[in-house]
Amino acid sequence: MRLTFLGAAETVTGSKYLLEHEGKRVLIDCGLFQGTKNLRLRNWALPSFPVDSLDAVILTHAHLDHSGYLPALAQAGYRGPVYCTPGTCDLCEILLLDSAKLQEEEAAYATRHGFSRHHPALPLYTLKNAQDALRLLVPRAFDIMTELSPGAAFRLLPAGHILGAASIELALGGRTLLFSGDIGRPCDALMRAPQAPPRADVLVIESTYGDRLHTPADPLDEITRVFADTFRHGGVVVIPCFAVGRAQTLLHYIASLMQGGRMARVPVFLDSPMATSVTQAYLRHLSEHRLTRSQLDSIEHAATIVRSVDESKTVSARKGPMVIIAGSGMATGGRVLHHLKAFAPDDRNTILLVGYQAAGTRGASIAAHAPAIKIHGEYVPVRARVVSLDSMSAHADYAELLDWLRGMPGAPSHTFVTHGEPAAADALRRRIEETLHWPCSVPVYMQEVEF
Repeated sequence: MRLTFLGAAETVTGSKYLLEHEGKRVLIDCGLFQGTKNLRLRNWALPSFPVDSLDAVILTHAHLDHSGYLPALAQAGYRGPVYCTPGTCDLCEILLLDSAKLQEEEAAYATRHGFSRHHPALPLYTLKNAQDALRLLVPRAFDIMTELSPGAAFRLLPAGHILGAASIELALGGRTLLFSGDIGRPCDALMRAPQAPPRADVLVIESTYGDRLHTPADPLDEITRVFADTFRHGGVVVIPCFAVGRAQTLLHYIASLMQGGRMARVPVFLDSPMATSVTQAYLRHLSEHRLTRSQLDSIEHAATIVRSVDESKTVSARKGPMVIIAGSGMATGGRVLHHLKAFAPDDRNTILLVGYQAAGTRGASIAAHAPAIKIHGEYVPVRARVVSLDSMSAHADYAELLDWLRGMPGAPSHTFVTHGEPAAADALRRRIEETLHWPCSVPVYMQEVEF
């Protein structure tokens, strides 16, 4: 049995693990690399294995760093099953089509404005590639064992984090492997706590927050202060935000603040039609999360939905006070870039970061208080106040990850720490070894391990 770390090794994106046993090949996750240019270039490389030799893909969840390479895999000729939960299936339909649309739009924009080295600029994949990938999705309910072949089966276990997110338990050749996926928080505002892990011979665990603890601050109090301080100066709060999970949490908080009289009645714009579709998906899977139908209804009425590009331009031309929530969450693309160009140069405004910012992304540069960020080929000065809230994170911190691991009945023979920046992954490795006394290591990109 061989496990190859094709992604999420030495970085927090590009989740891909190739498992091979007795002529069978299974890919766990199929994510996009994000962040620094050397990482993004990996998305353009051909798969390191013959695509027609792949028997199945199993997804932990729908975030693009776990699912966003699927259209490229379909473009390369993959036509096998892609297993995931029904919630992940619903979200992939939204996210992959949007990702392909953005790829095409950004390539066209680069061609028109001449800031690409290639002419015409090409998208990584097209809308047709995304549609081809979506036809491969095969939904599987939580906690149901699915046979891949004689002697090989898997099941999906609730992991919290976002709608449909799962850990993957694989029984293969008499051994059990567990891939944690992204583990949610036990007291998340939206998602239910992750299920305790089953026993496994080999464990692959994420380490996004492997070197830090989340602040115990109340996010409602923090958001209230940011809004009040910005609105006092007539400013605009721009929030780069993931459409899945984070947008719903943020709008849930804004609805609560408005209903409780803790927030001024200023315009709130959600410049992400995709986030509205995501909220509808949460309605279809009420048992997976903590929100009621009435709370989801409040979310839908907490902001004005900005649907067209022209409407988005109109919002960018407005004066404050107001709140603009737009994708993407790490400012790697999407409509938020145009709002950042419009509002980042003004010190009356605030850029509010409410999620993890991977190294090399614009969001990470903003979080590090860079004096300027490059958008569409030009440098935009950042004079707006920058505030980062990690109290809204949907990832377990290192204490929560250790608590989750303590629920495992028996120690794995080996634990691999992945899906984290090098410092975070190594910090979690050390804590697992010192606290739980489990054999543990941090794999490197393209490392192959034989069992």
